[in-house]
Amino acid sequence: MFADMSNNPSPTSNANKHFFSTPALSLTLAGIFRHAGVAAVEEGEAATSNMEVEEGDEGSGGKREGTVEIISSENSGPTRSRSEDDIEGEREHEDDDDDGDNNNKNKKKRKKYHRHTAEQIREMEALFKESPHPDEKQRHQLSKQLGLAPRQVKFWFQNRRTQIKAIQERHENSLLKTEIEKLQEKNKNLRETINKACCSNCGVPTTNRDVIMPTEEQQLRIENSKLKAEIEKLRAALGKYPSGSTSPSCSGGNDQENKSCLEFYTGNFGVDKSRIMEKVNQAMEELIKMATIGEPLWFRSVETGREILNYDEYMKEFAIENSNSERPKRSIEASRESGVVFVDLPRLLQSFLDVNQWEEMFTCLISKAATIDIICNGEGPNKNGAVQLMFAEQQMLTPMVATRELYFVRYCKQLNAKQWAIVDVSINKVEDNIDSSRVKCRKRPSGCIIEDKSNGHCKVIWVEHVECQKSAVHTMYRSIVNSGLAFGARHWITTLQLQCERLLFFMATNVPMKDSIGVATLAGRKSILKLAQRMTWNFCHAIGASSFHKWTKVTSKTGEDIRISFRKNLNDPGEPVGVILCAVSSVWLSVSPNVLFDFLRDEARRTEWDIMSSGGSVQSIANLAKGQDRGNAVTIQTVKSKENNMWILQDNSTNPYESMVVYAPVDIAGIQSVMTGCDSSNLAILPSGFSIIPDGFESRPLLITSKQDEKNTEGGSLFTIALQILTNVSPTAKLTMESVDSVNNLVSCTLRNIRTSLQCEDG
Repeated sequence: MFADMSNNPSPTSNANKHFFSTPALSLTLAGIFRHAGVAAVEEGEAATSNMEVEEGDEGSGGKREGTVEIISSENSGPTRSRSEDDIEGEREHEDDDDDGDNNNKNKKKRKKYHRHTAEQIREMEALFKESPHPDEKQRHQLSKQLGLAPRQVKFWFQNRRTQIKAIQERHENSLLKTEIEKLQEKNKNLRETINKACCSNCGVPTTNRDVIMPTEEQQLRIENSKLKAEIEKLRAALGKYPSGSTSPSCSGGNDQENKSCLEFYTGNFGVDKSRIMEKVNQAMEELIKMATIGEPLWFRSVETGREILNYDEYMKEFAIENSNSERPKRSIEASRESGVVFVDLPRLLQSFLDVNQWEEMFTCLISKAATIDIICNGEGPNKNGAVQLMFAEQQMLTPMVATRELYFVRYCKQLNAKQWAIVDVSINKVEDNIDSSRVKCRKRPSGCIIEDKSNGHCKVIWVEHVECQKSAVHTMYRSIVNSGLAFGARHWITTLQLQCERLLFFMATNVPMKDSIGVATLAGRKSILKLAQRMTWNFCHAIGASSFHKWTKVTSKTGEDIRISFRKNLNDPGEPVGVILCAVSSVWLSVSPNVLFDFLRDEARRTEWDIMSSGGSVQSIANLAKGQDRGNAVTIQTVKSKENNMWILQDNSTNPYESMVVYAPVDIAGIQSVMTGCDSSNLAILPSGFSIIPDGFESRPLLITSKQDEKNTEGGSLFTIALQILTNVSPTAKLTMESVDSVNNLVSCTLRNIRTSLQCEDG
């Protein structure tokens, strides 16, 4: 669930760093959650290791081999080199010339070159094919055989390696140039398509300023921005831009090929960089005030305990930035929340500026994301002053609530020695001209203020402020969406806290034995946690209302609305190859989220709802903690029945807003190898599971108590069940009605078993 962000990212194929793919740090968990949740993690300084490289090797960066001359023979035969003995002989010859300089003033010094014979070259070539890096013994033996000095043999091999390396680099450069040309041609075609767009009614070419793009063209634009980013990477690899120079997006050149995509689309977007910088600076000032000012701008609700924005006071405070005095026709959602996250400041900043890490951090909230353009790279290792134009699709973990598409500019700025701010703000003209019919949400200045508390933790104040077109929402989700809880600050910050805890436990090297049962090694623990993370990522991206999926509504025999979608996996090793069917149903249950979560994660009660267990006995093989709450854990369970013996990997996650139970049957031999520390990326896994959130009907508590079990017990739950099955191992096969009926019955029976066990009322 960590946060790259691309349009359709895959955790197994990201060019940027996976949030887990970081060097393991020696962390101490003892005492980390003391003092009212303030972390006391003490990280040791990482000692840099010195790399020892053999003198003269081409990869060492030294100058011995890199500066040895490569001298070709006059014939068309193999390359010949100049030996060091001859160089030393030349120095002696030069000394003699100096002694007799008075007698030979006008004579030019003649340098001697040693030419290897064809036989010598043939023998050295034969050894080079077997061993390009011969040891001292091999060199000495060859020198005796060929009548050469050992140092002559040594330098011949160095020259030969350098020559081959140069040939390989020229070949790689040629391939990169070819790839650049292909990408440039694709960009050219996309630009021509956009420029030649015509009105579907009258056929008149539309101008850049009033073009309304269809969905396909909108996707082409995002793909175009990704291609431009790839071109910049390839150019950097070819050395076209020296280290430390600005990227084409920040360059001041007039060459069209070096223009950023934002510059190219100036006519479409209707804005320029100076306007964007002015806008983000205003947004930064507003965010700081929204995050720090209390009453009368914000006041706390007695019933719910949440902070509520006083909109009249907001309009007075920000009259300059918001010149329209009338209330907007769109609905406004504003929320503020604060909390402590257990992660160091540089890593937290990186997770916001790297779109792939951002999407992975908030995988339950973000279905897809992309960096459309980098307006400014920022300064220093933390990229102070970085500005990015971004796209994101926000989701709930149910196909019953439409996703929200947002285009916004993200600005990262250091406020003082310990405080940073990250602000997101939408620019009207960008959105109105990208697709006025589809962009229904815009961000007012939103984001977070991050304060470094040292010892590996930060305090975060989160402000979420958006306006959306009023649209129909399913009755069951109307309360939680309209109240701002679904996409509000509490959801964002609790998700951030959960993921940072998960990362902390992943990197910890001294987890107590009671929190790491069943896995003997640290490498095995990390492999299991990484596999569980990938499983949950797959689950979150399979059940939302994203444009990735096409849902078909069917009605079960018991009356539930079930939505069906299917996809074909051709070659992804992370899930089974073939036709995959996903069935999702969302219902209201008259039981609190805590009770429902505890019931579903308890292996002792699994047989009450899991039809696949066939009434067999369930035992826990491993239990790995991934957070301070005992409910945050990864477990491996074995289900023993008369028919078969099945192992199940289960990932349990809970925070004050949302809980999830994600599970999947796994290959026994494969999971056993992962438990020993083997790579889990090629282990095929197909997750199913549950998402649990409160129903949104908040009211004054009926009683006040310090007992955790008696808190928040009066509300109901919005419960989503998702089952994925492999219907056919052939990717070319078609979906059958028998498969649809089968998964339909599985969902209905599972829901009926859960209601029966918990004695729930029908929604």
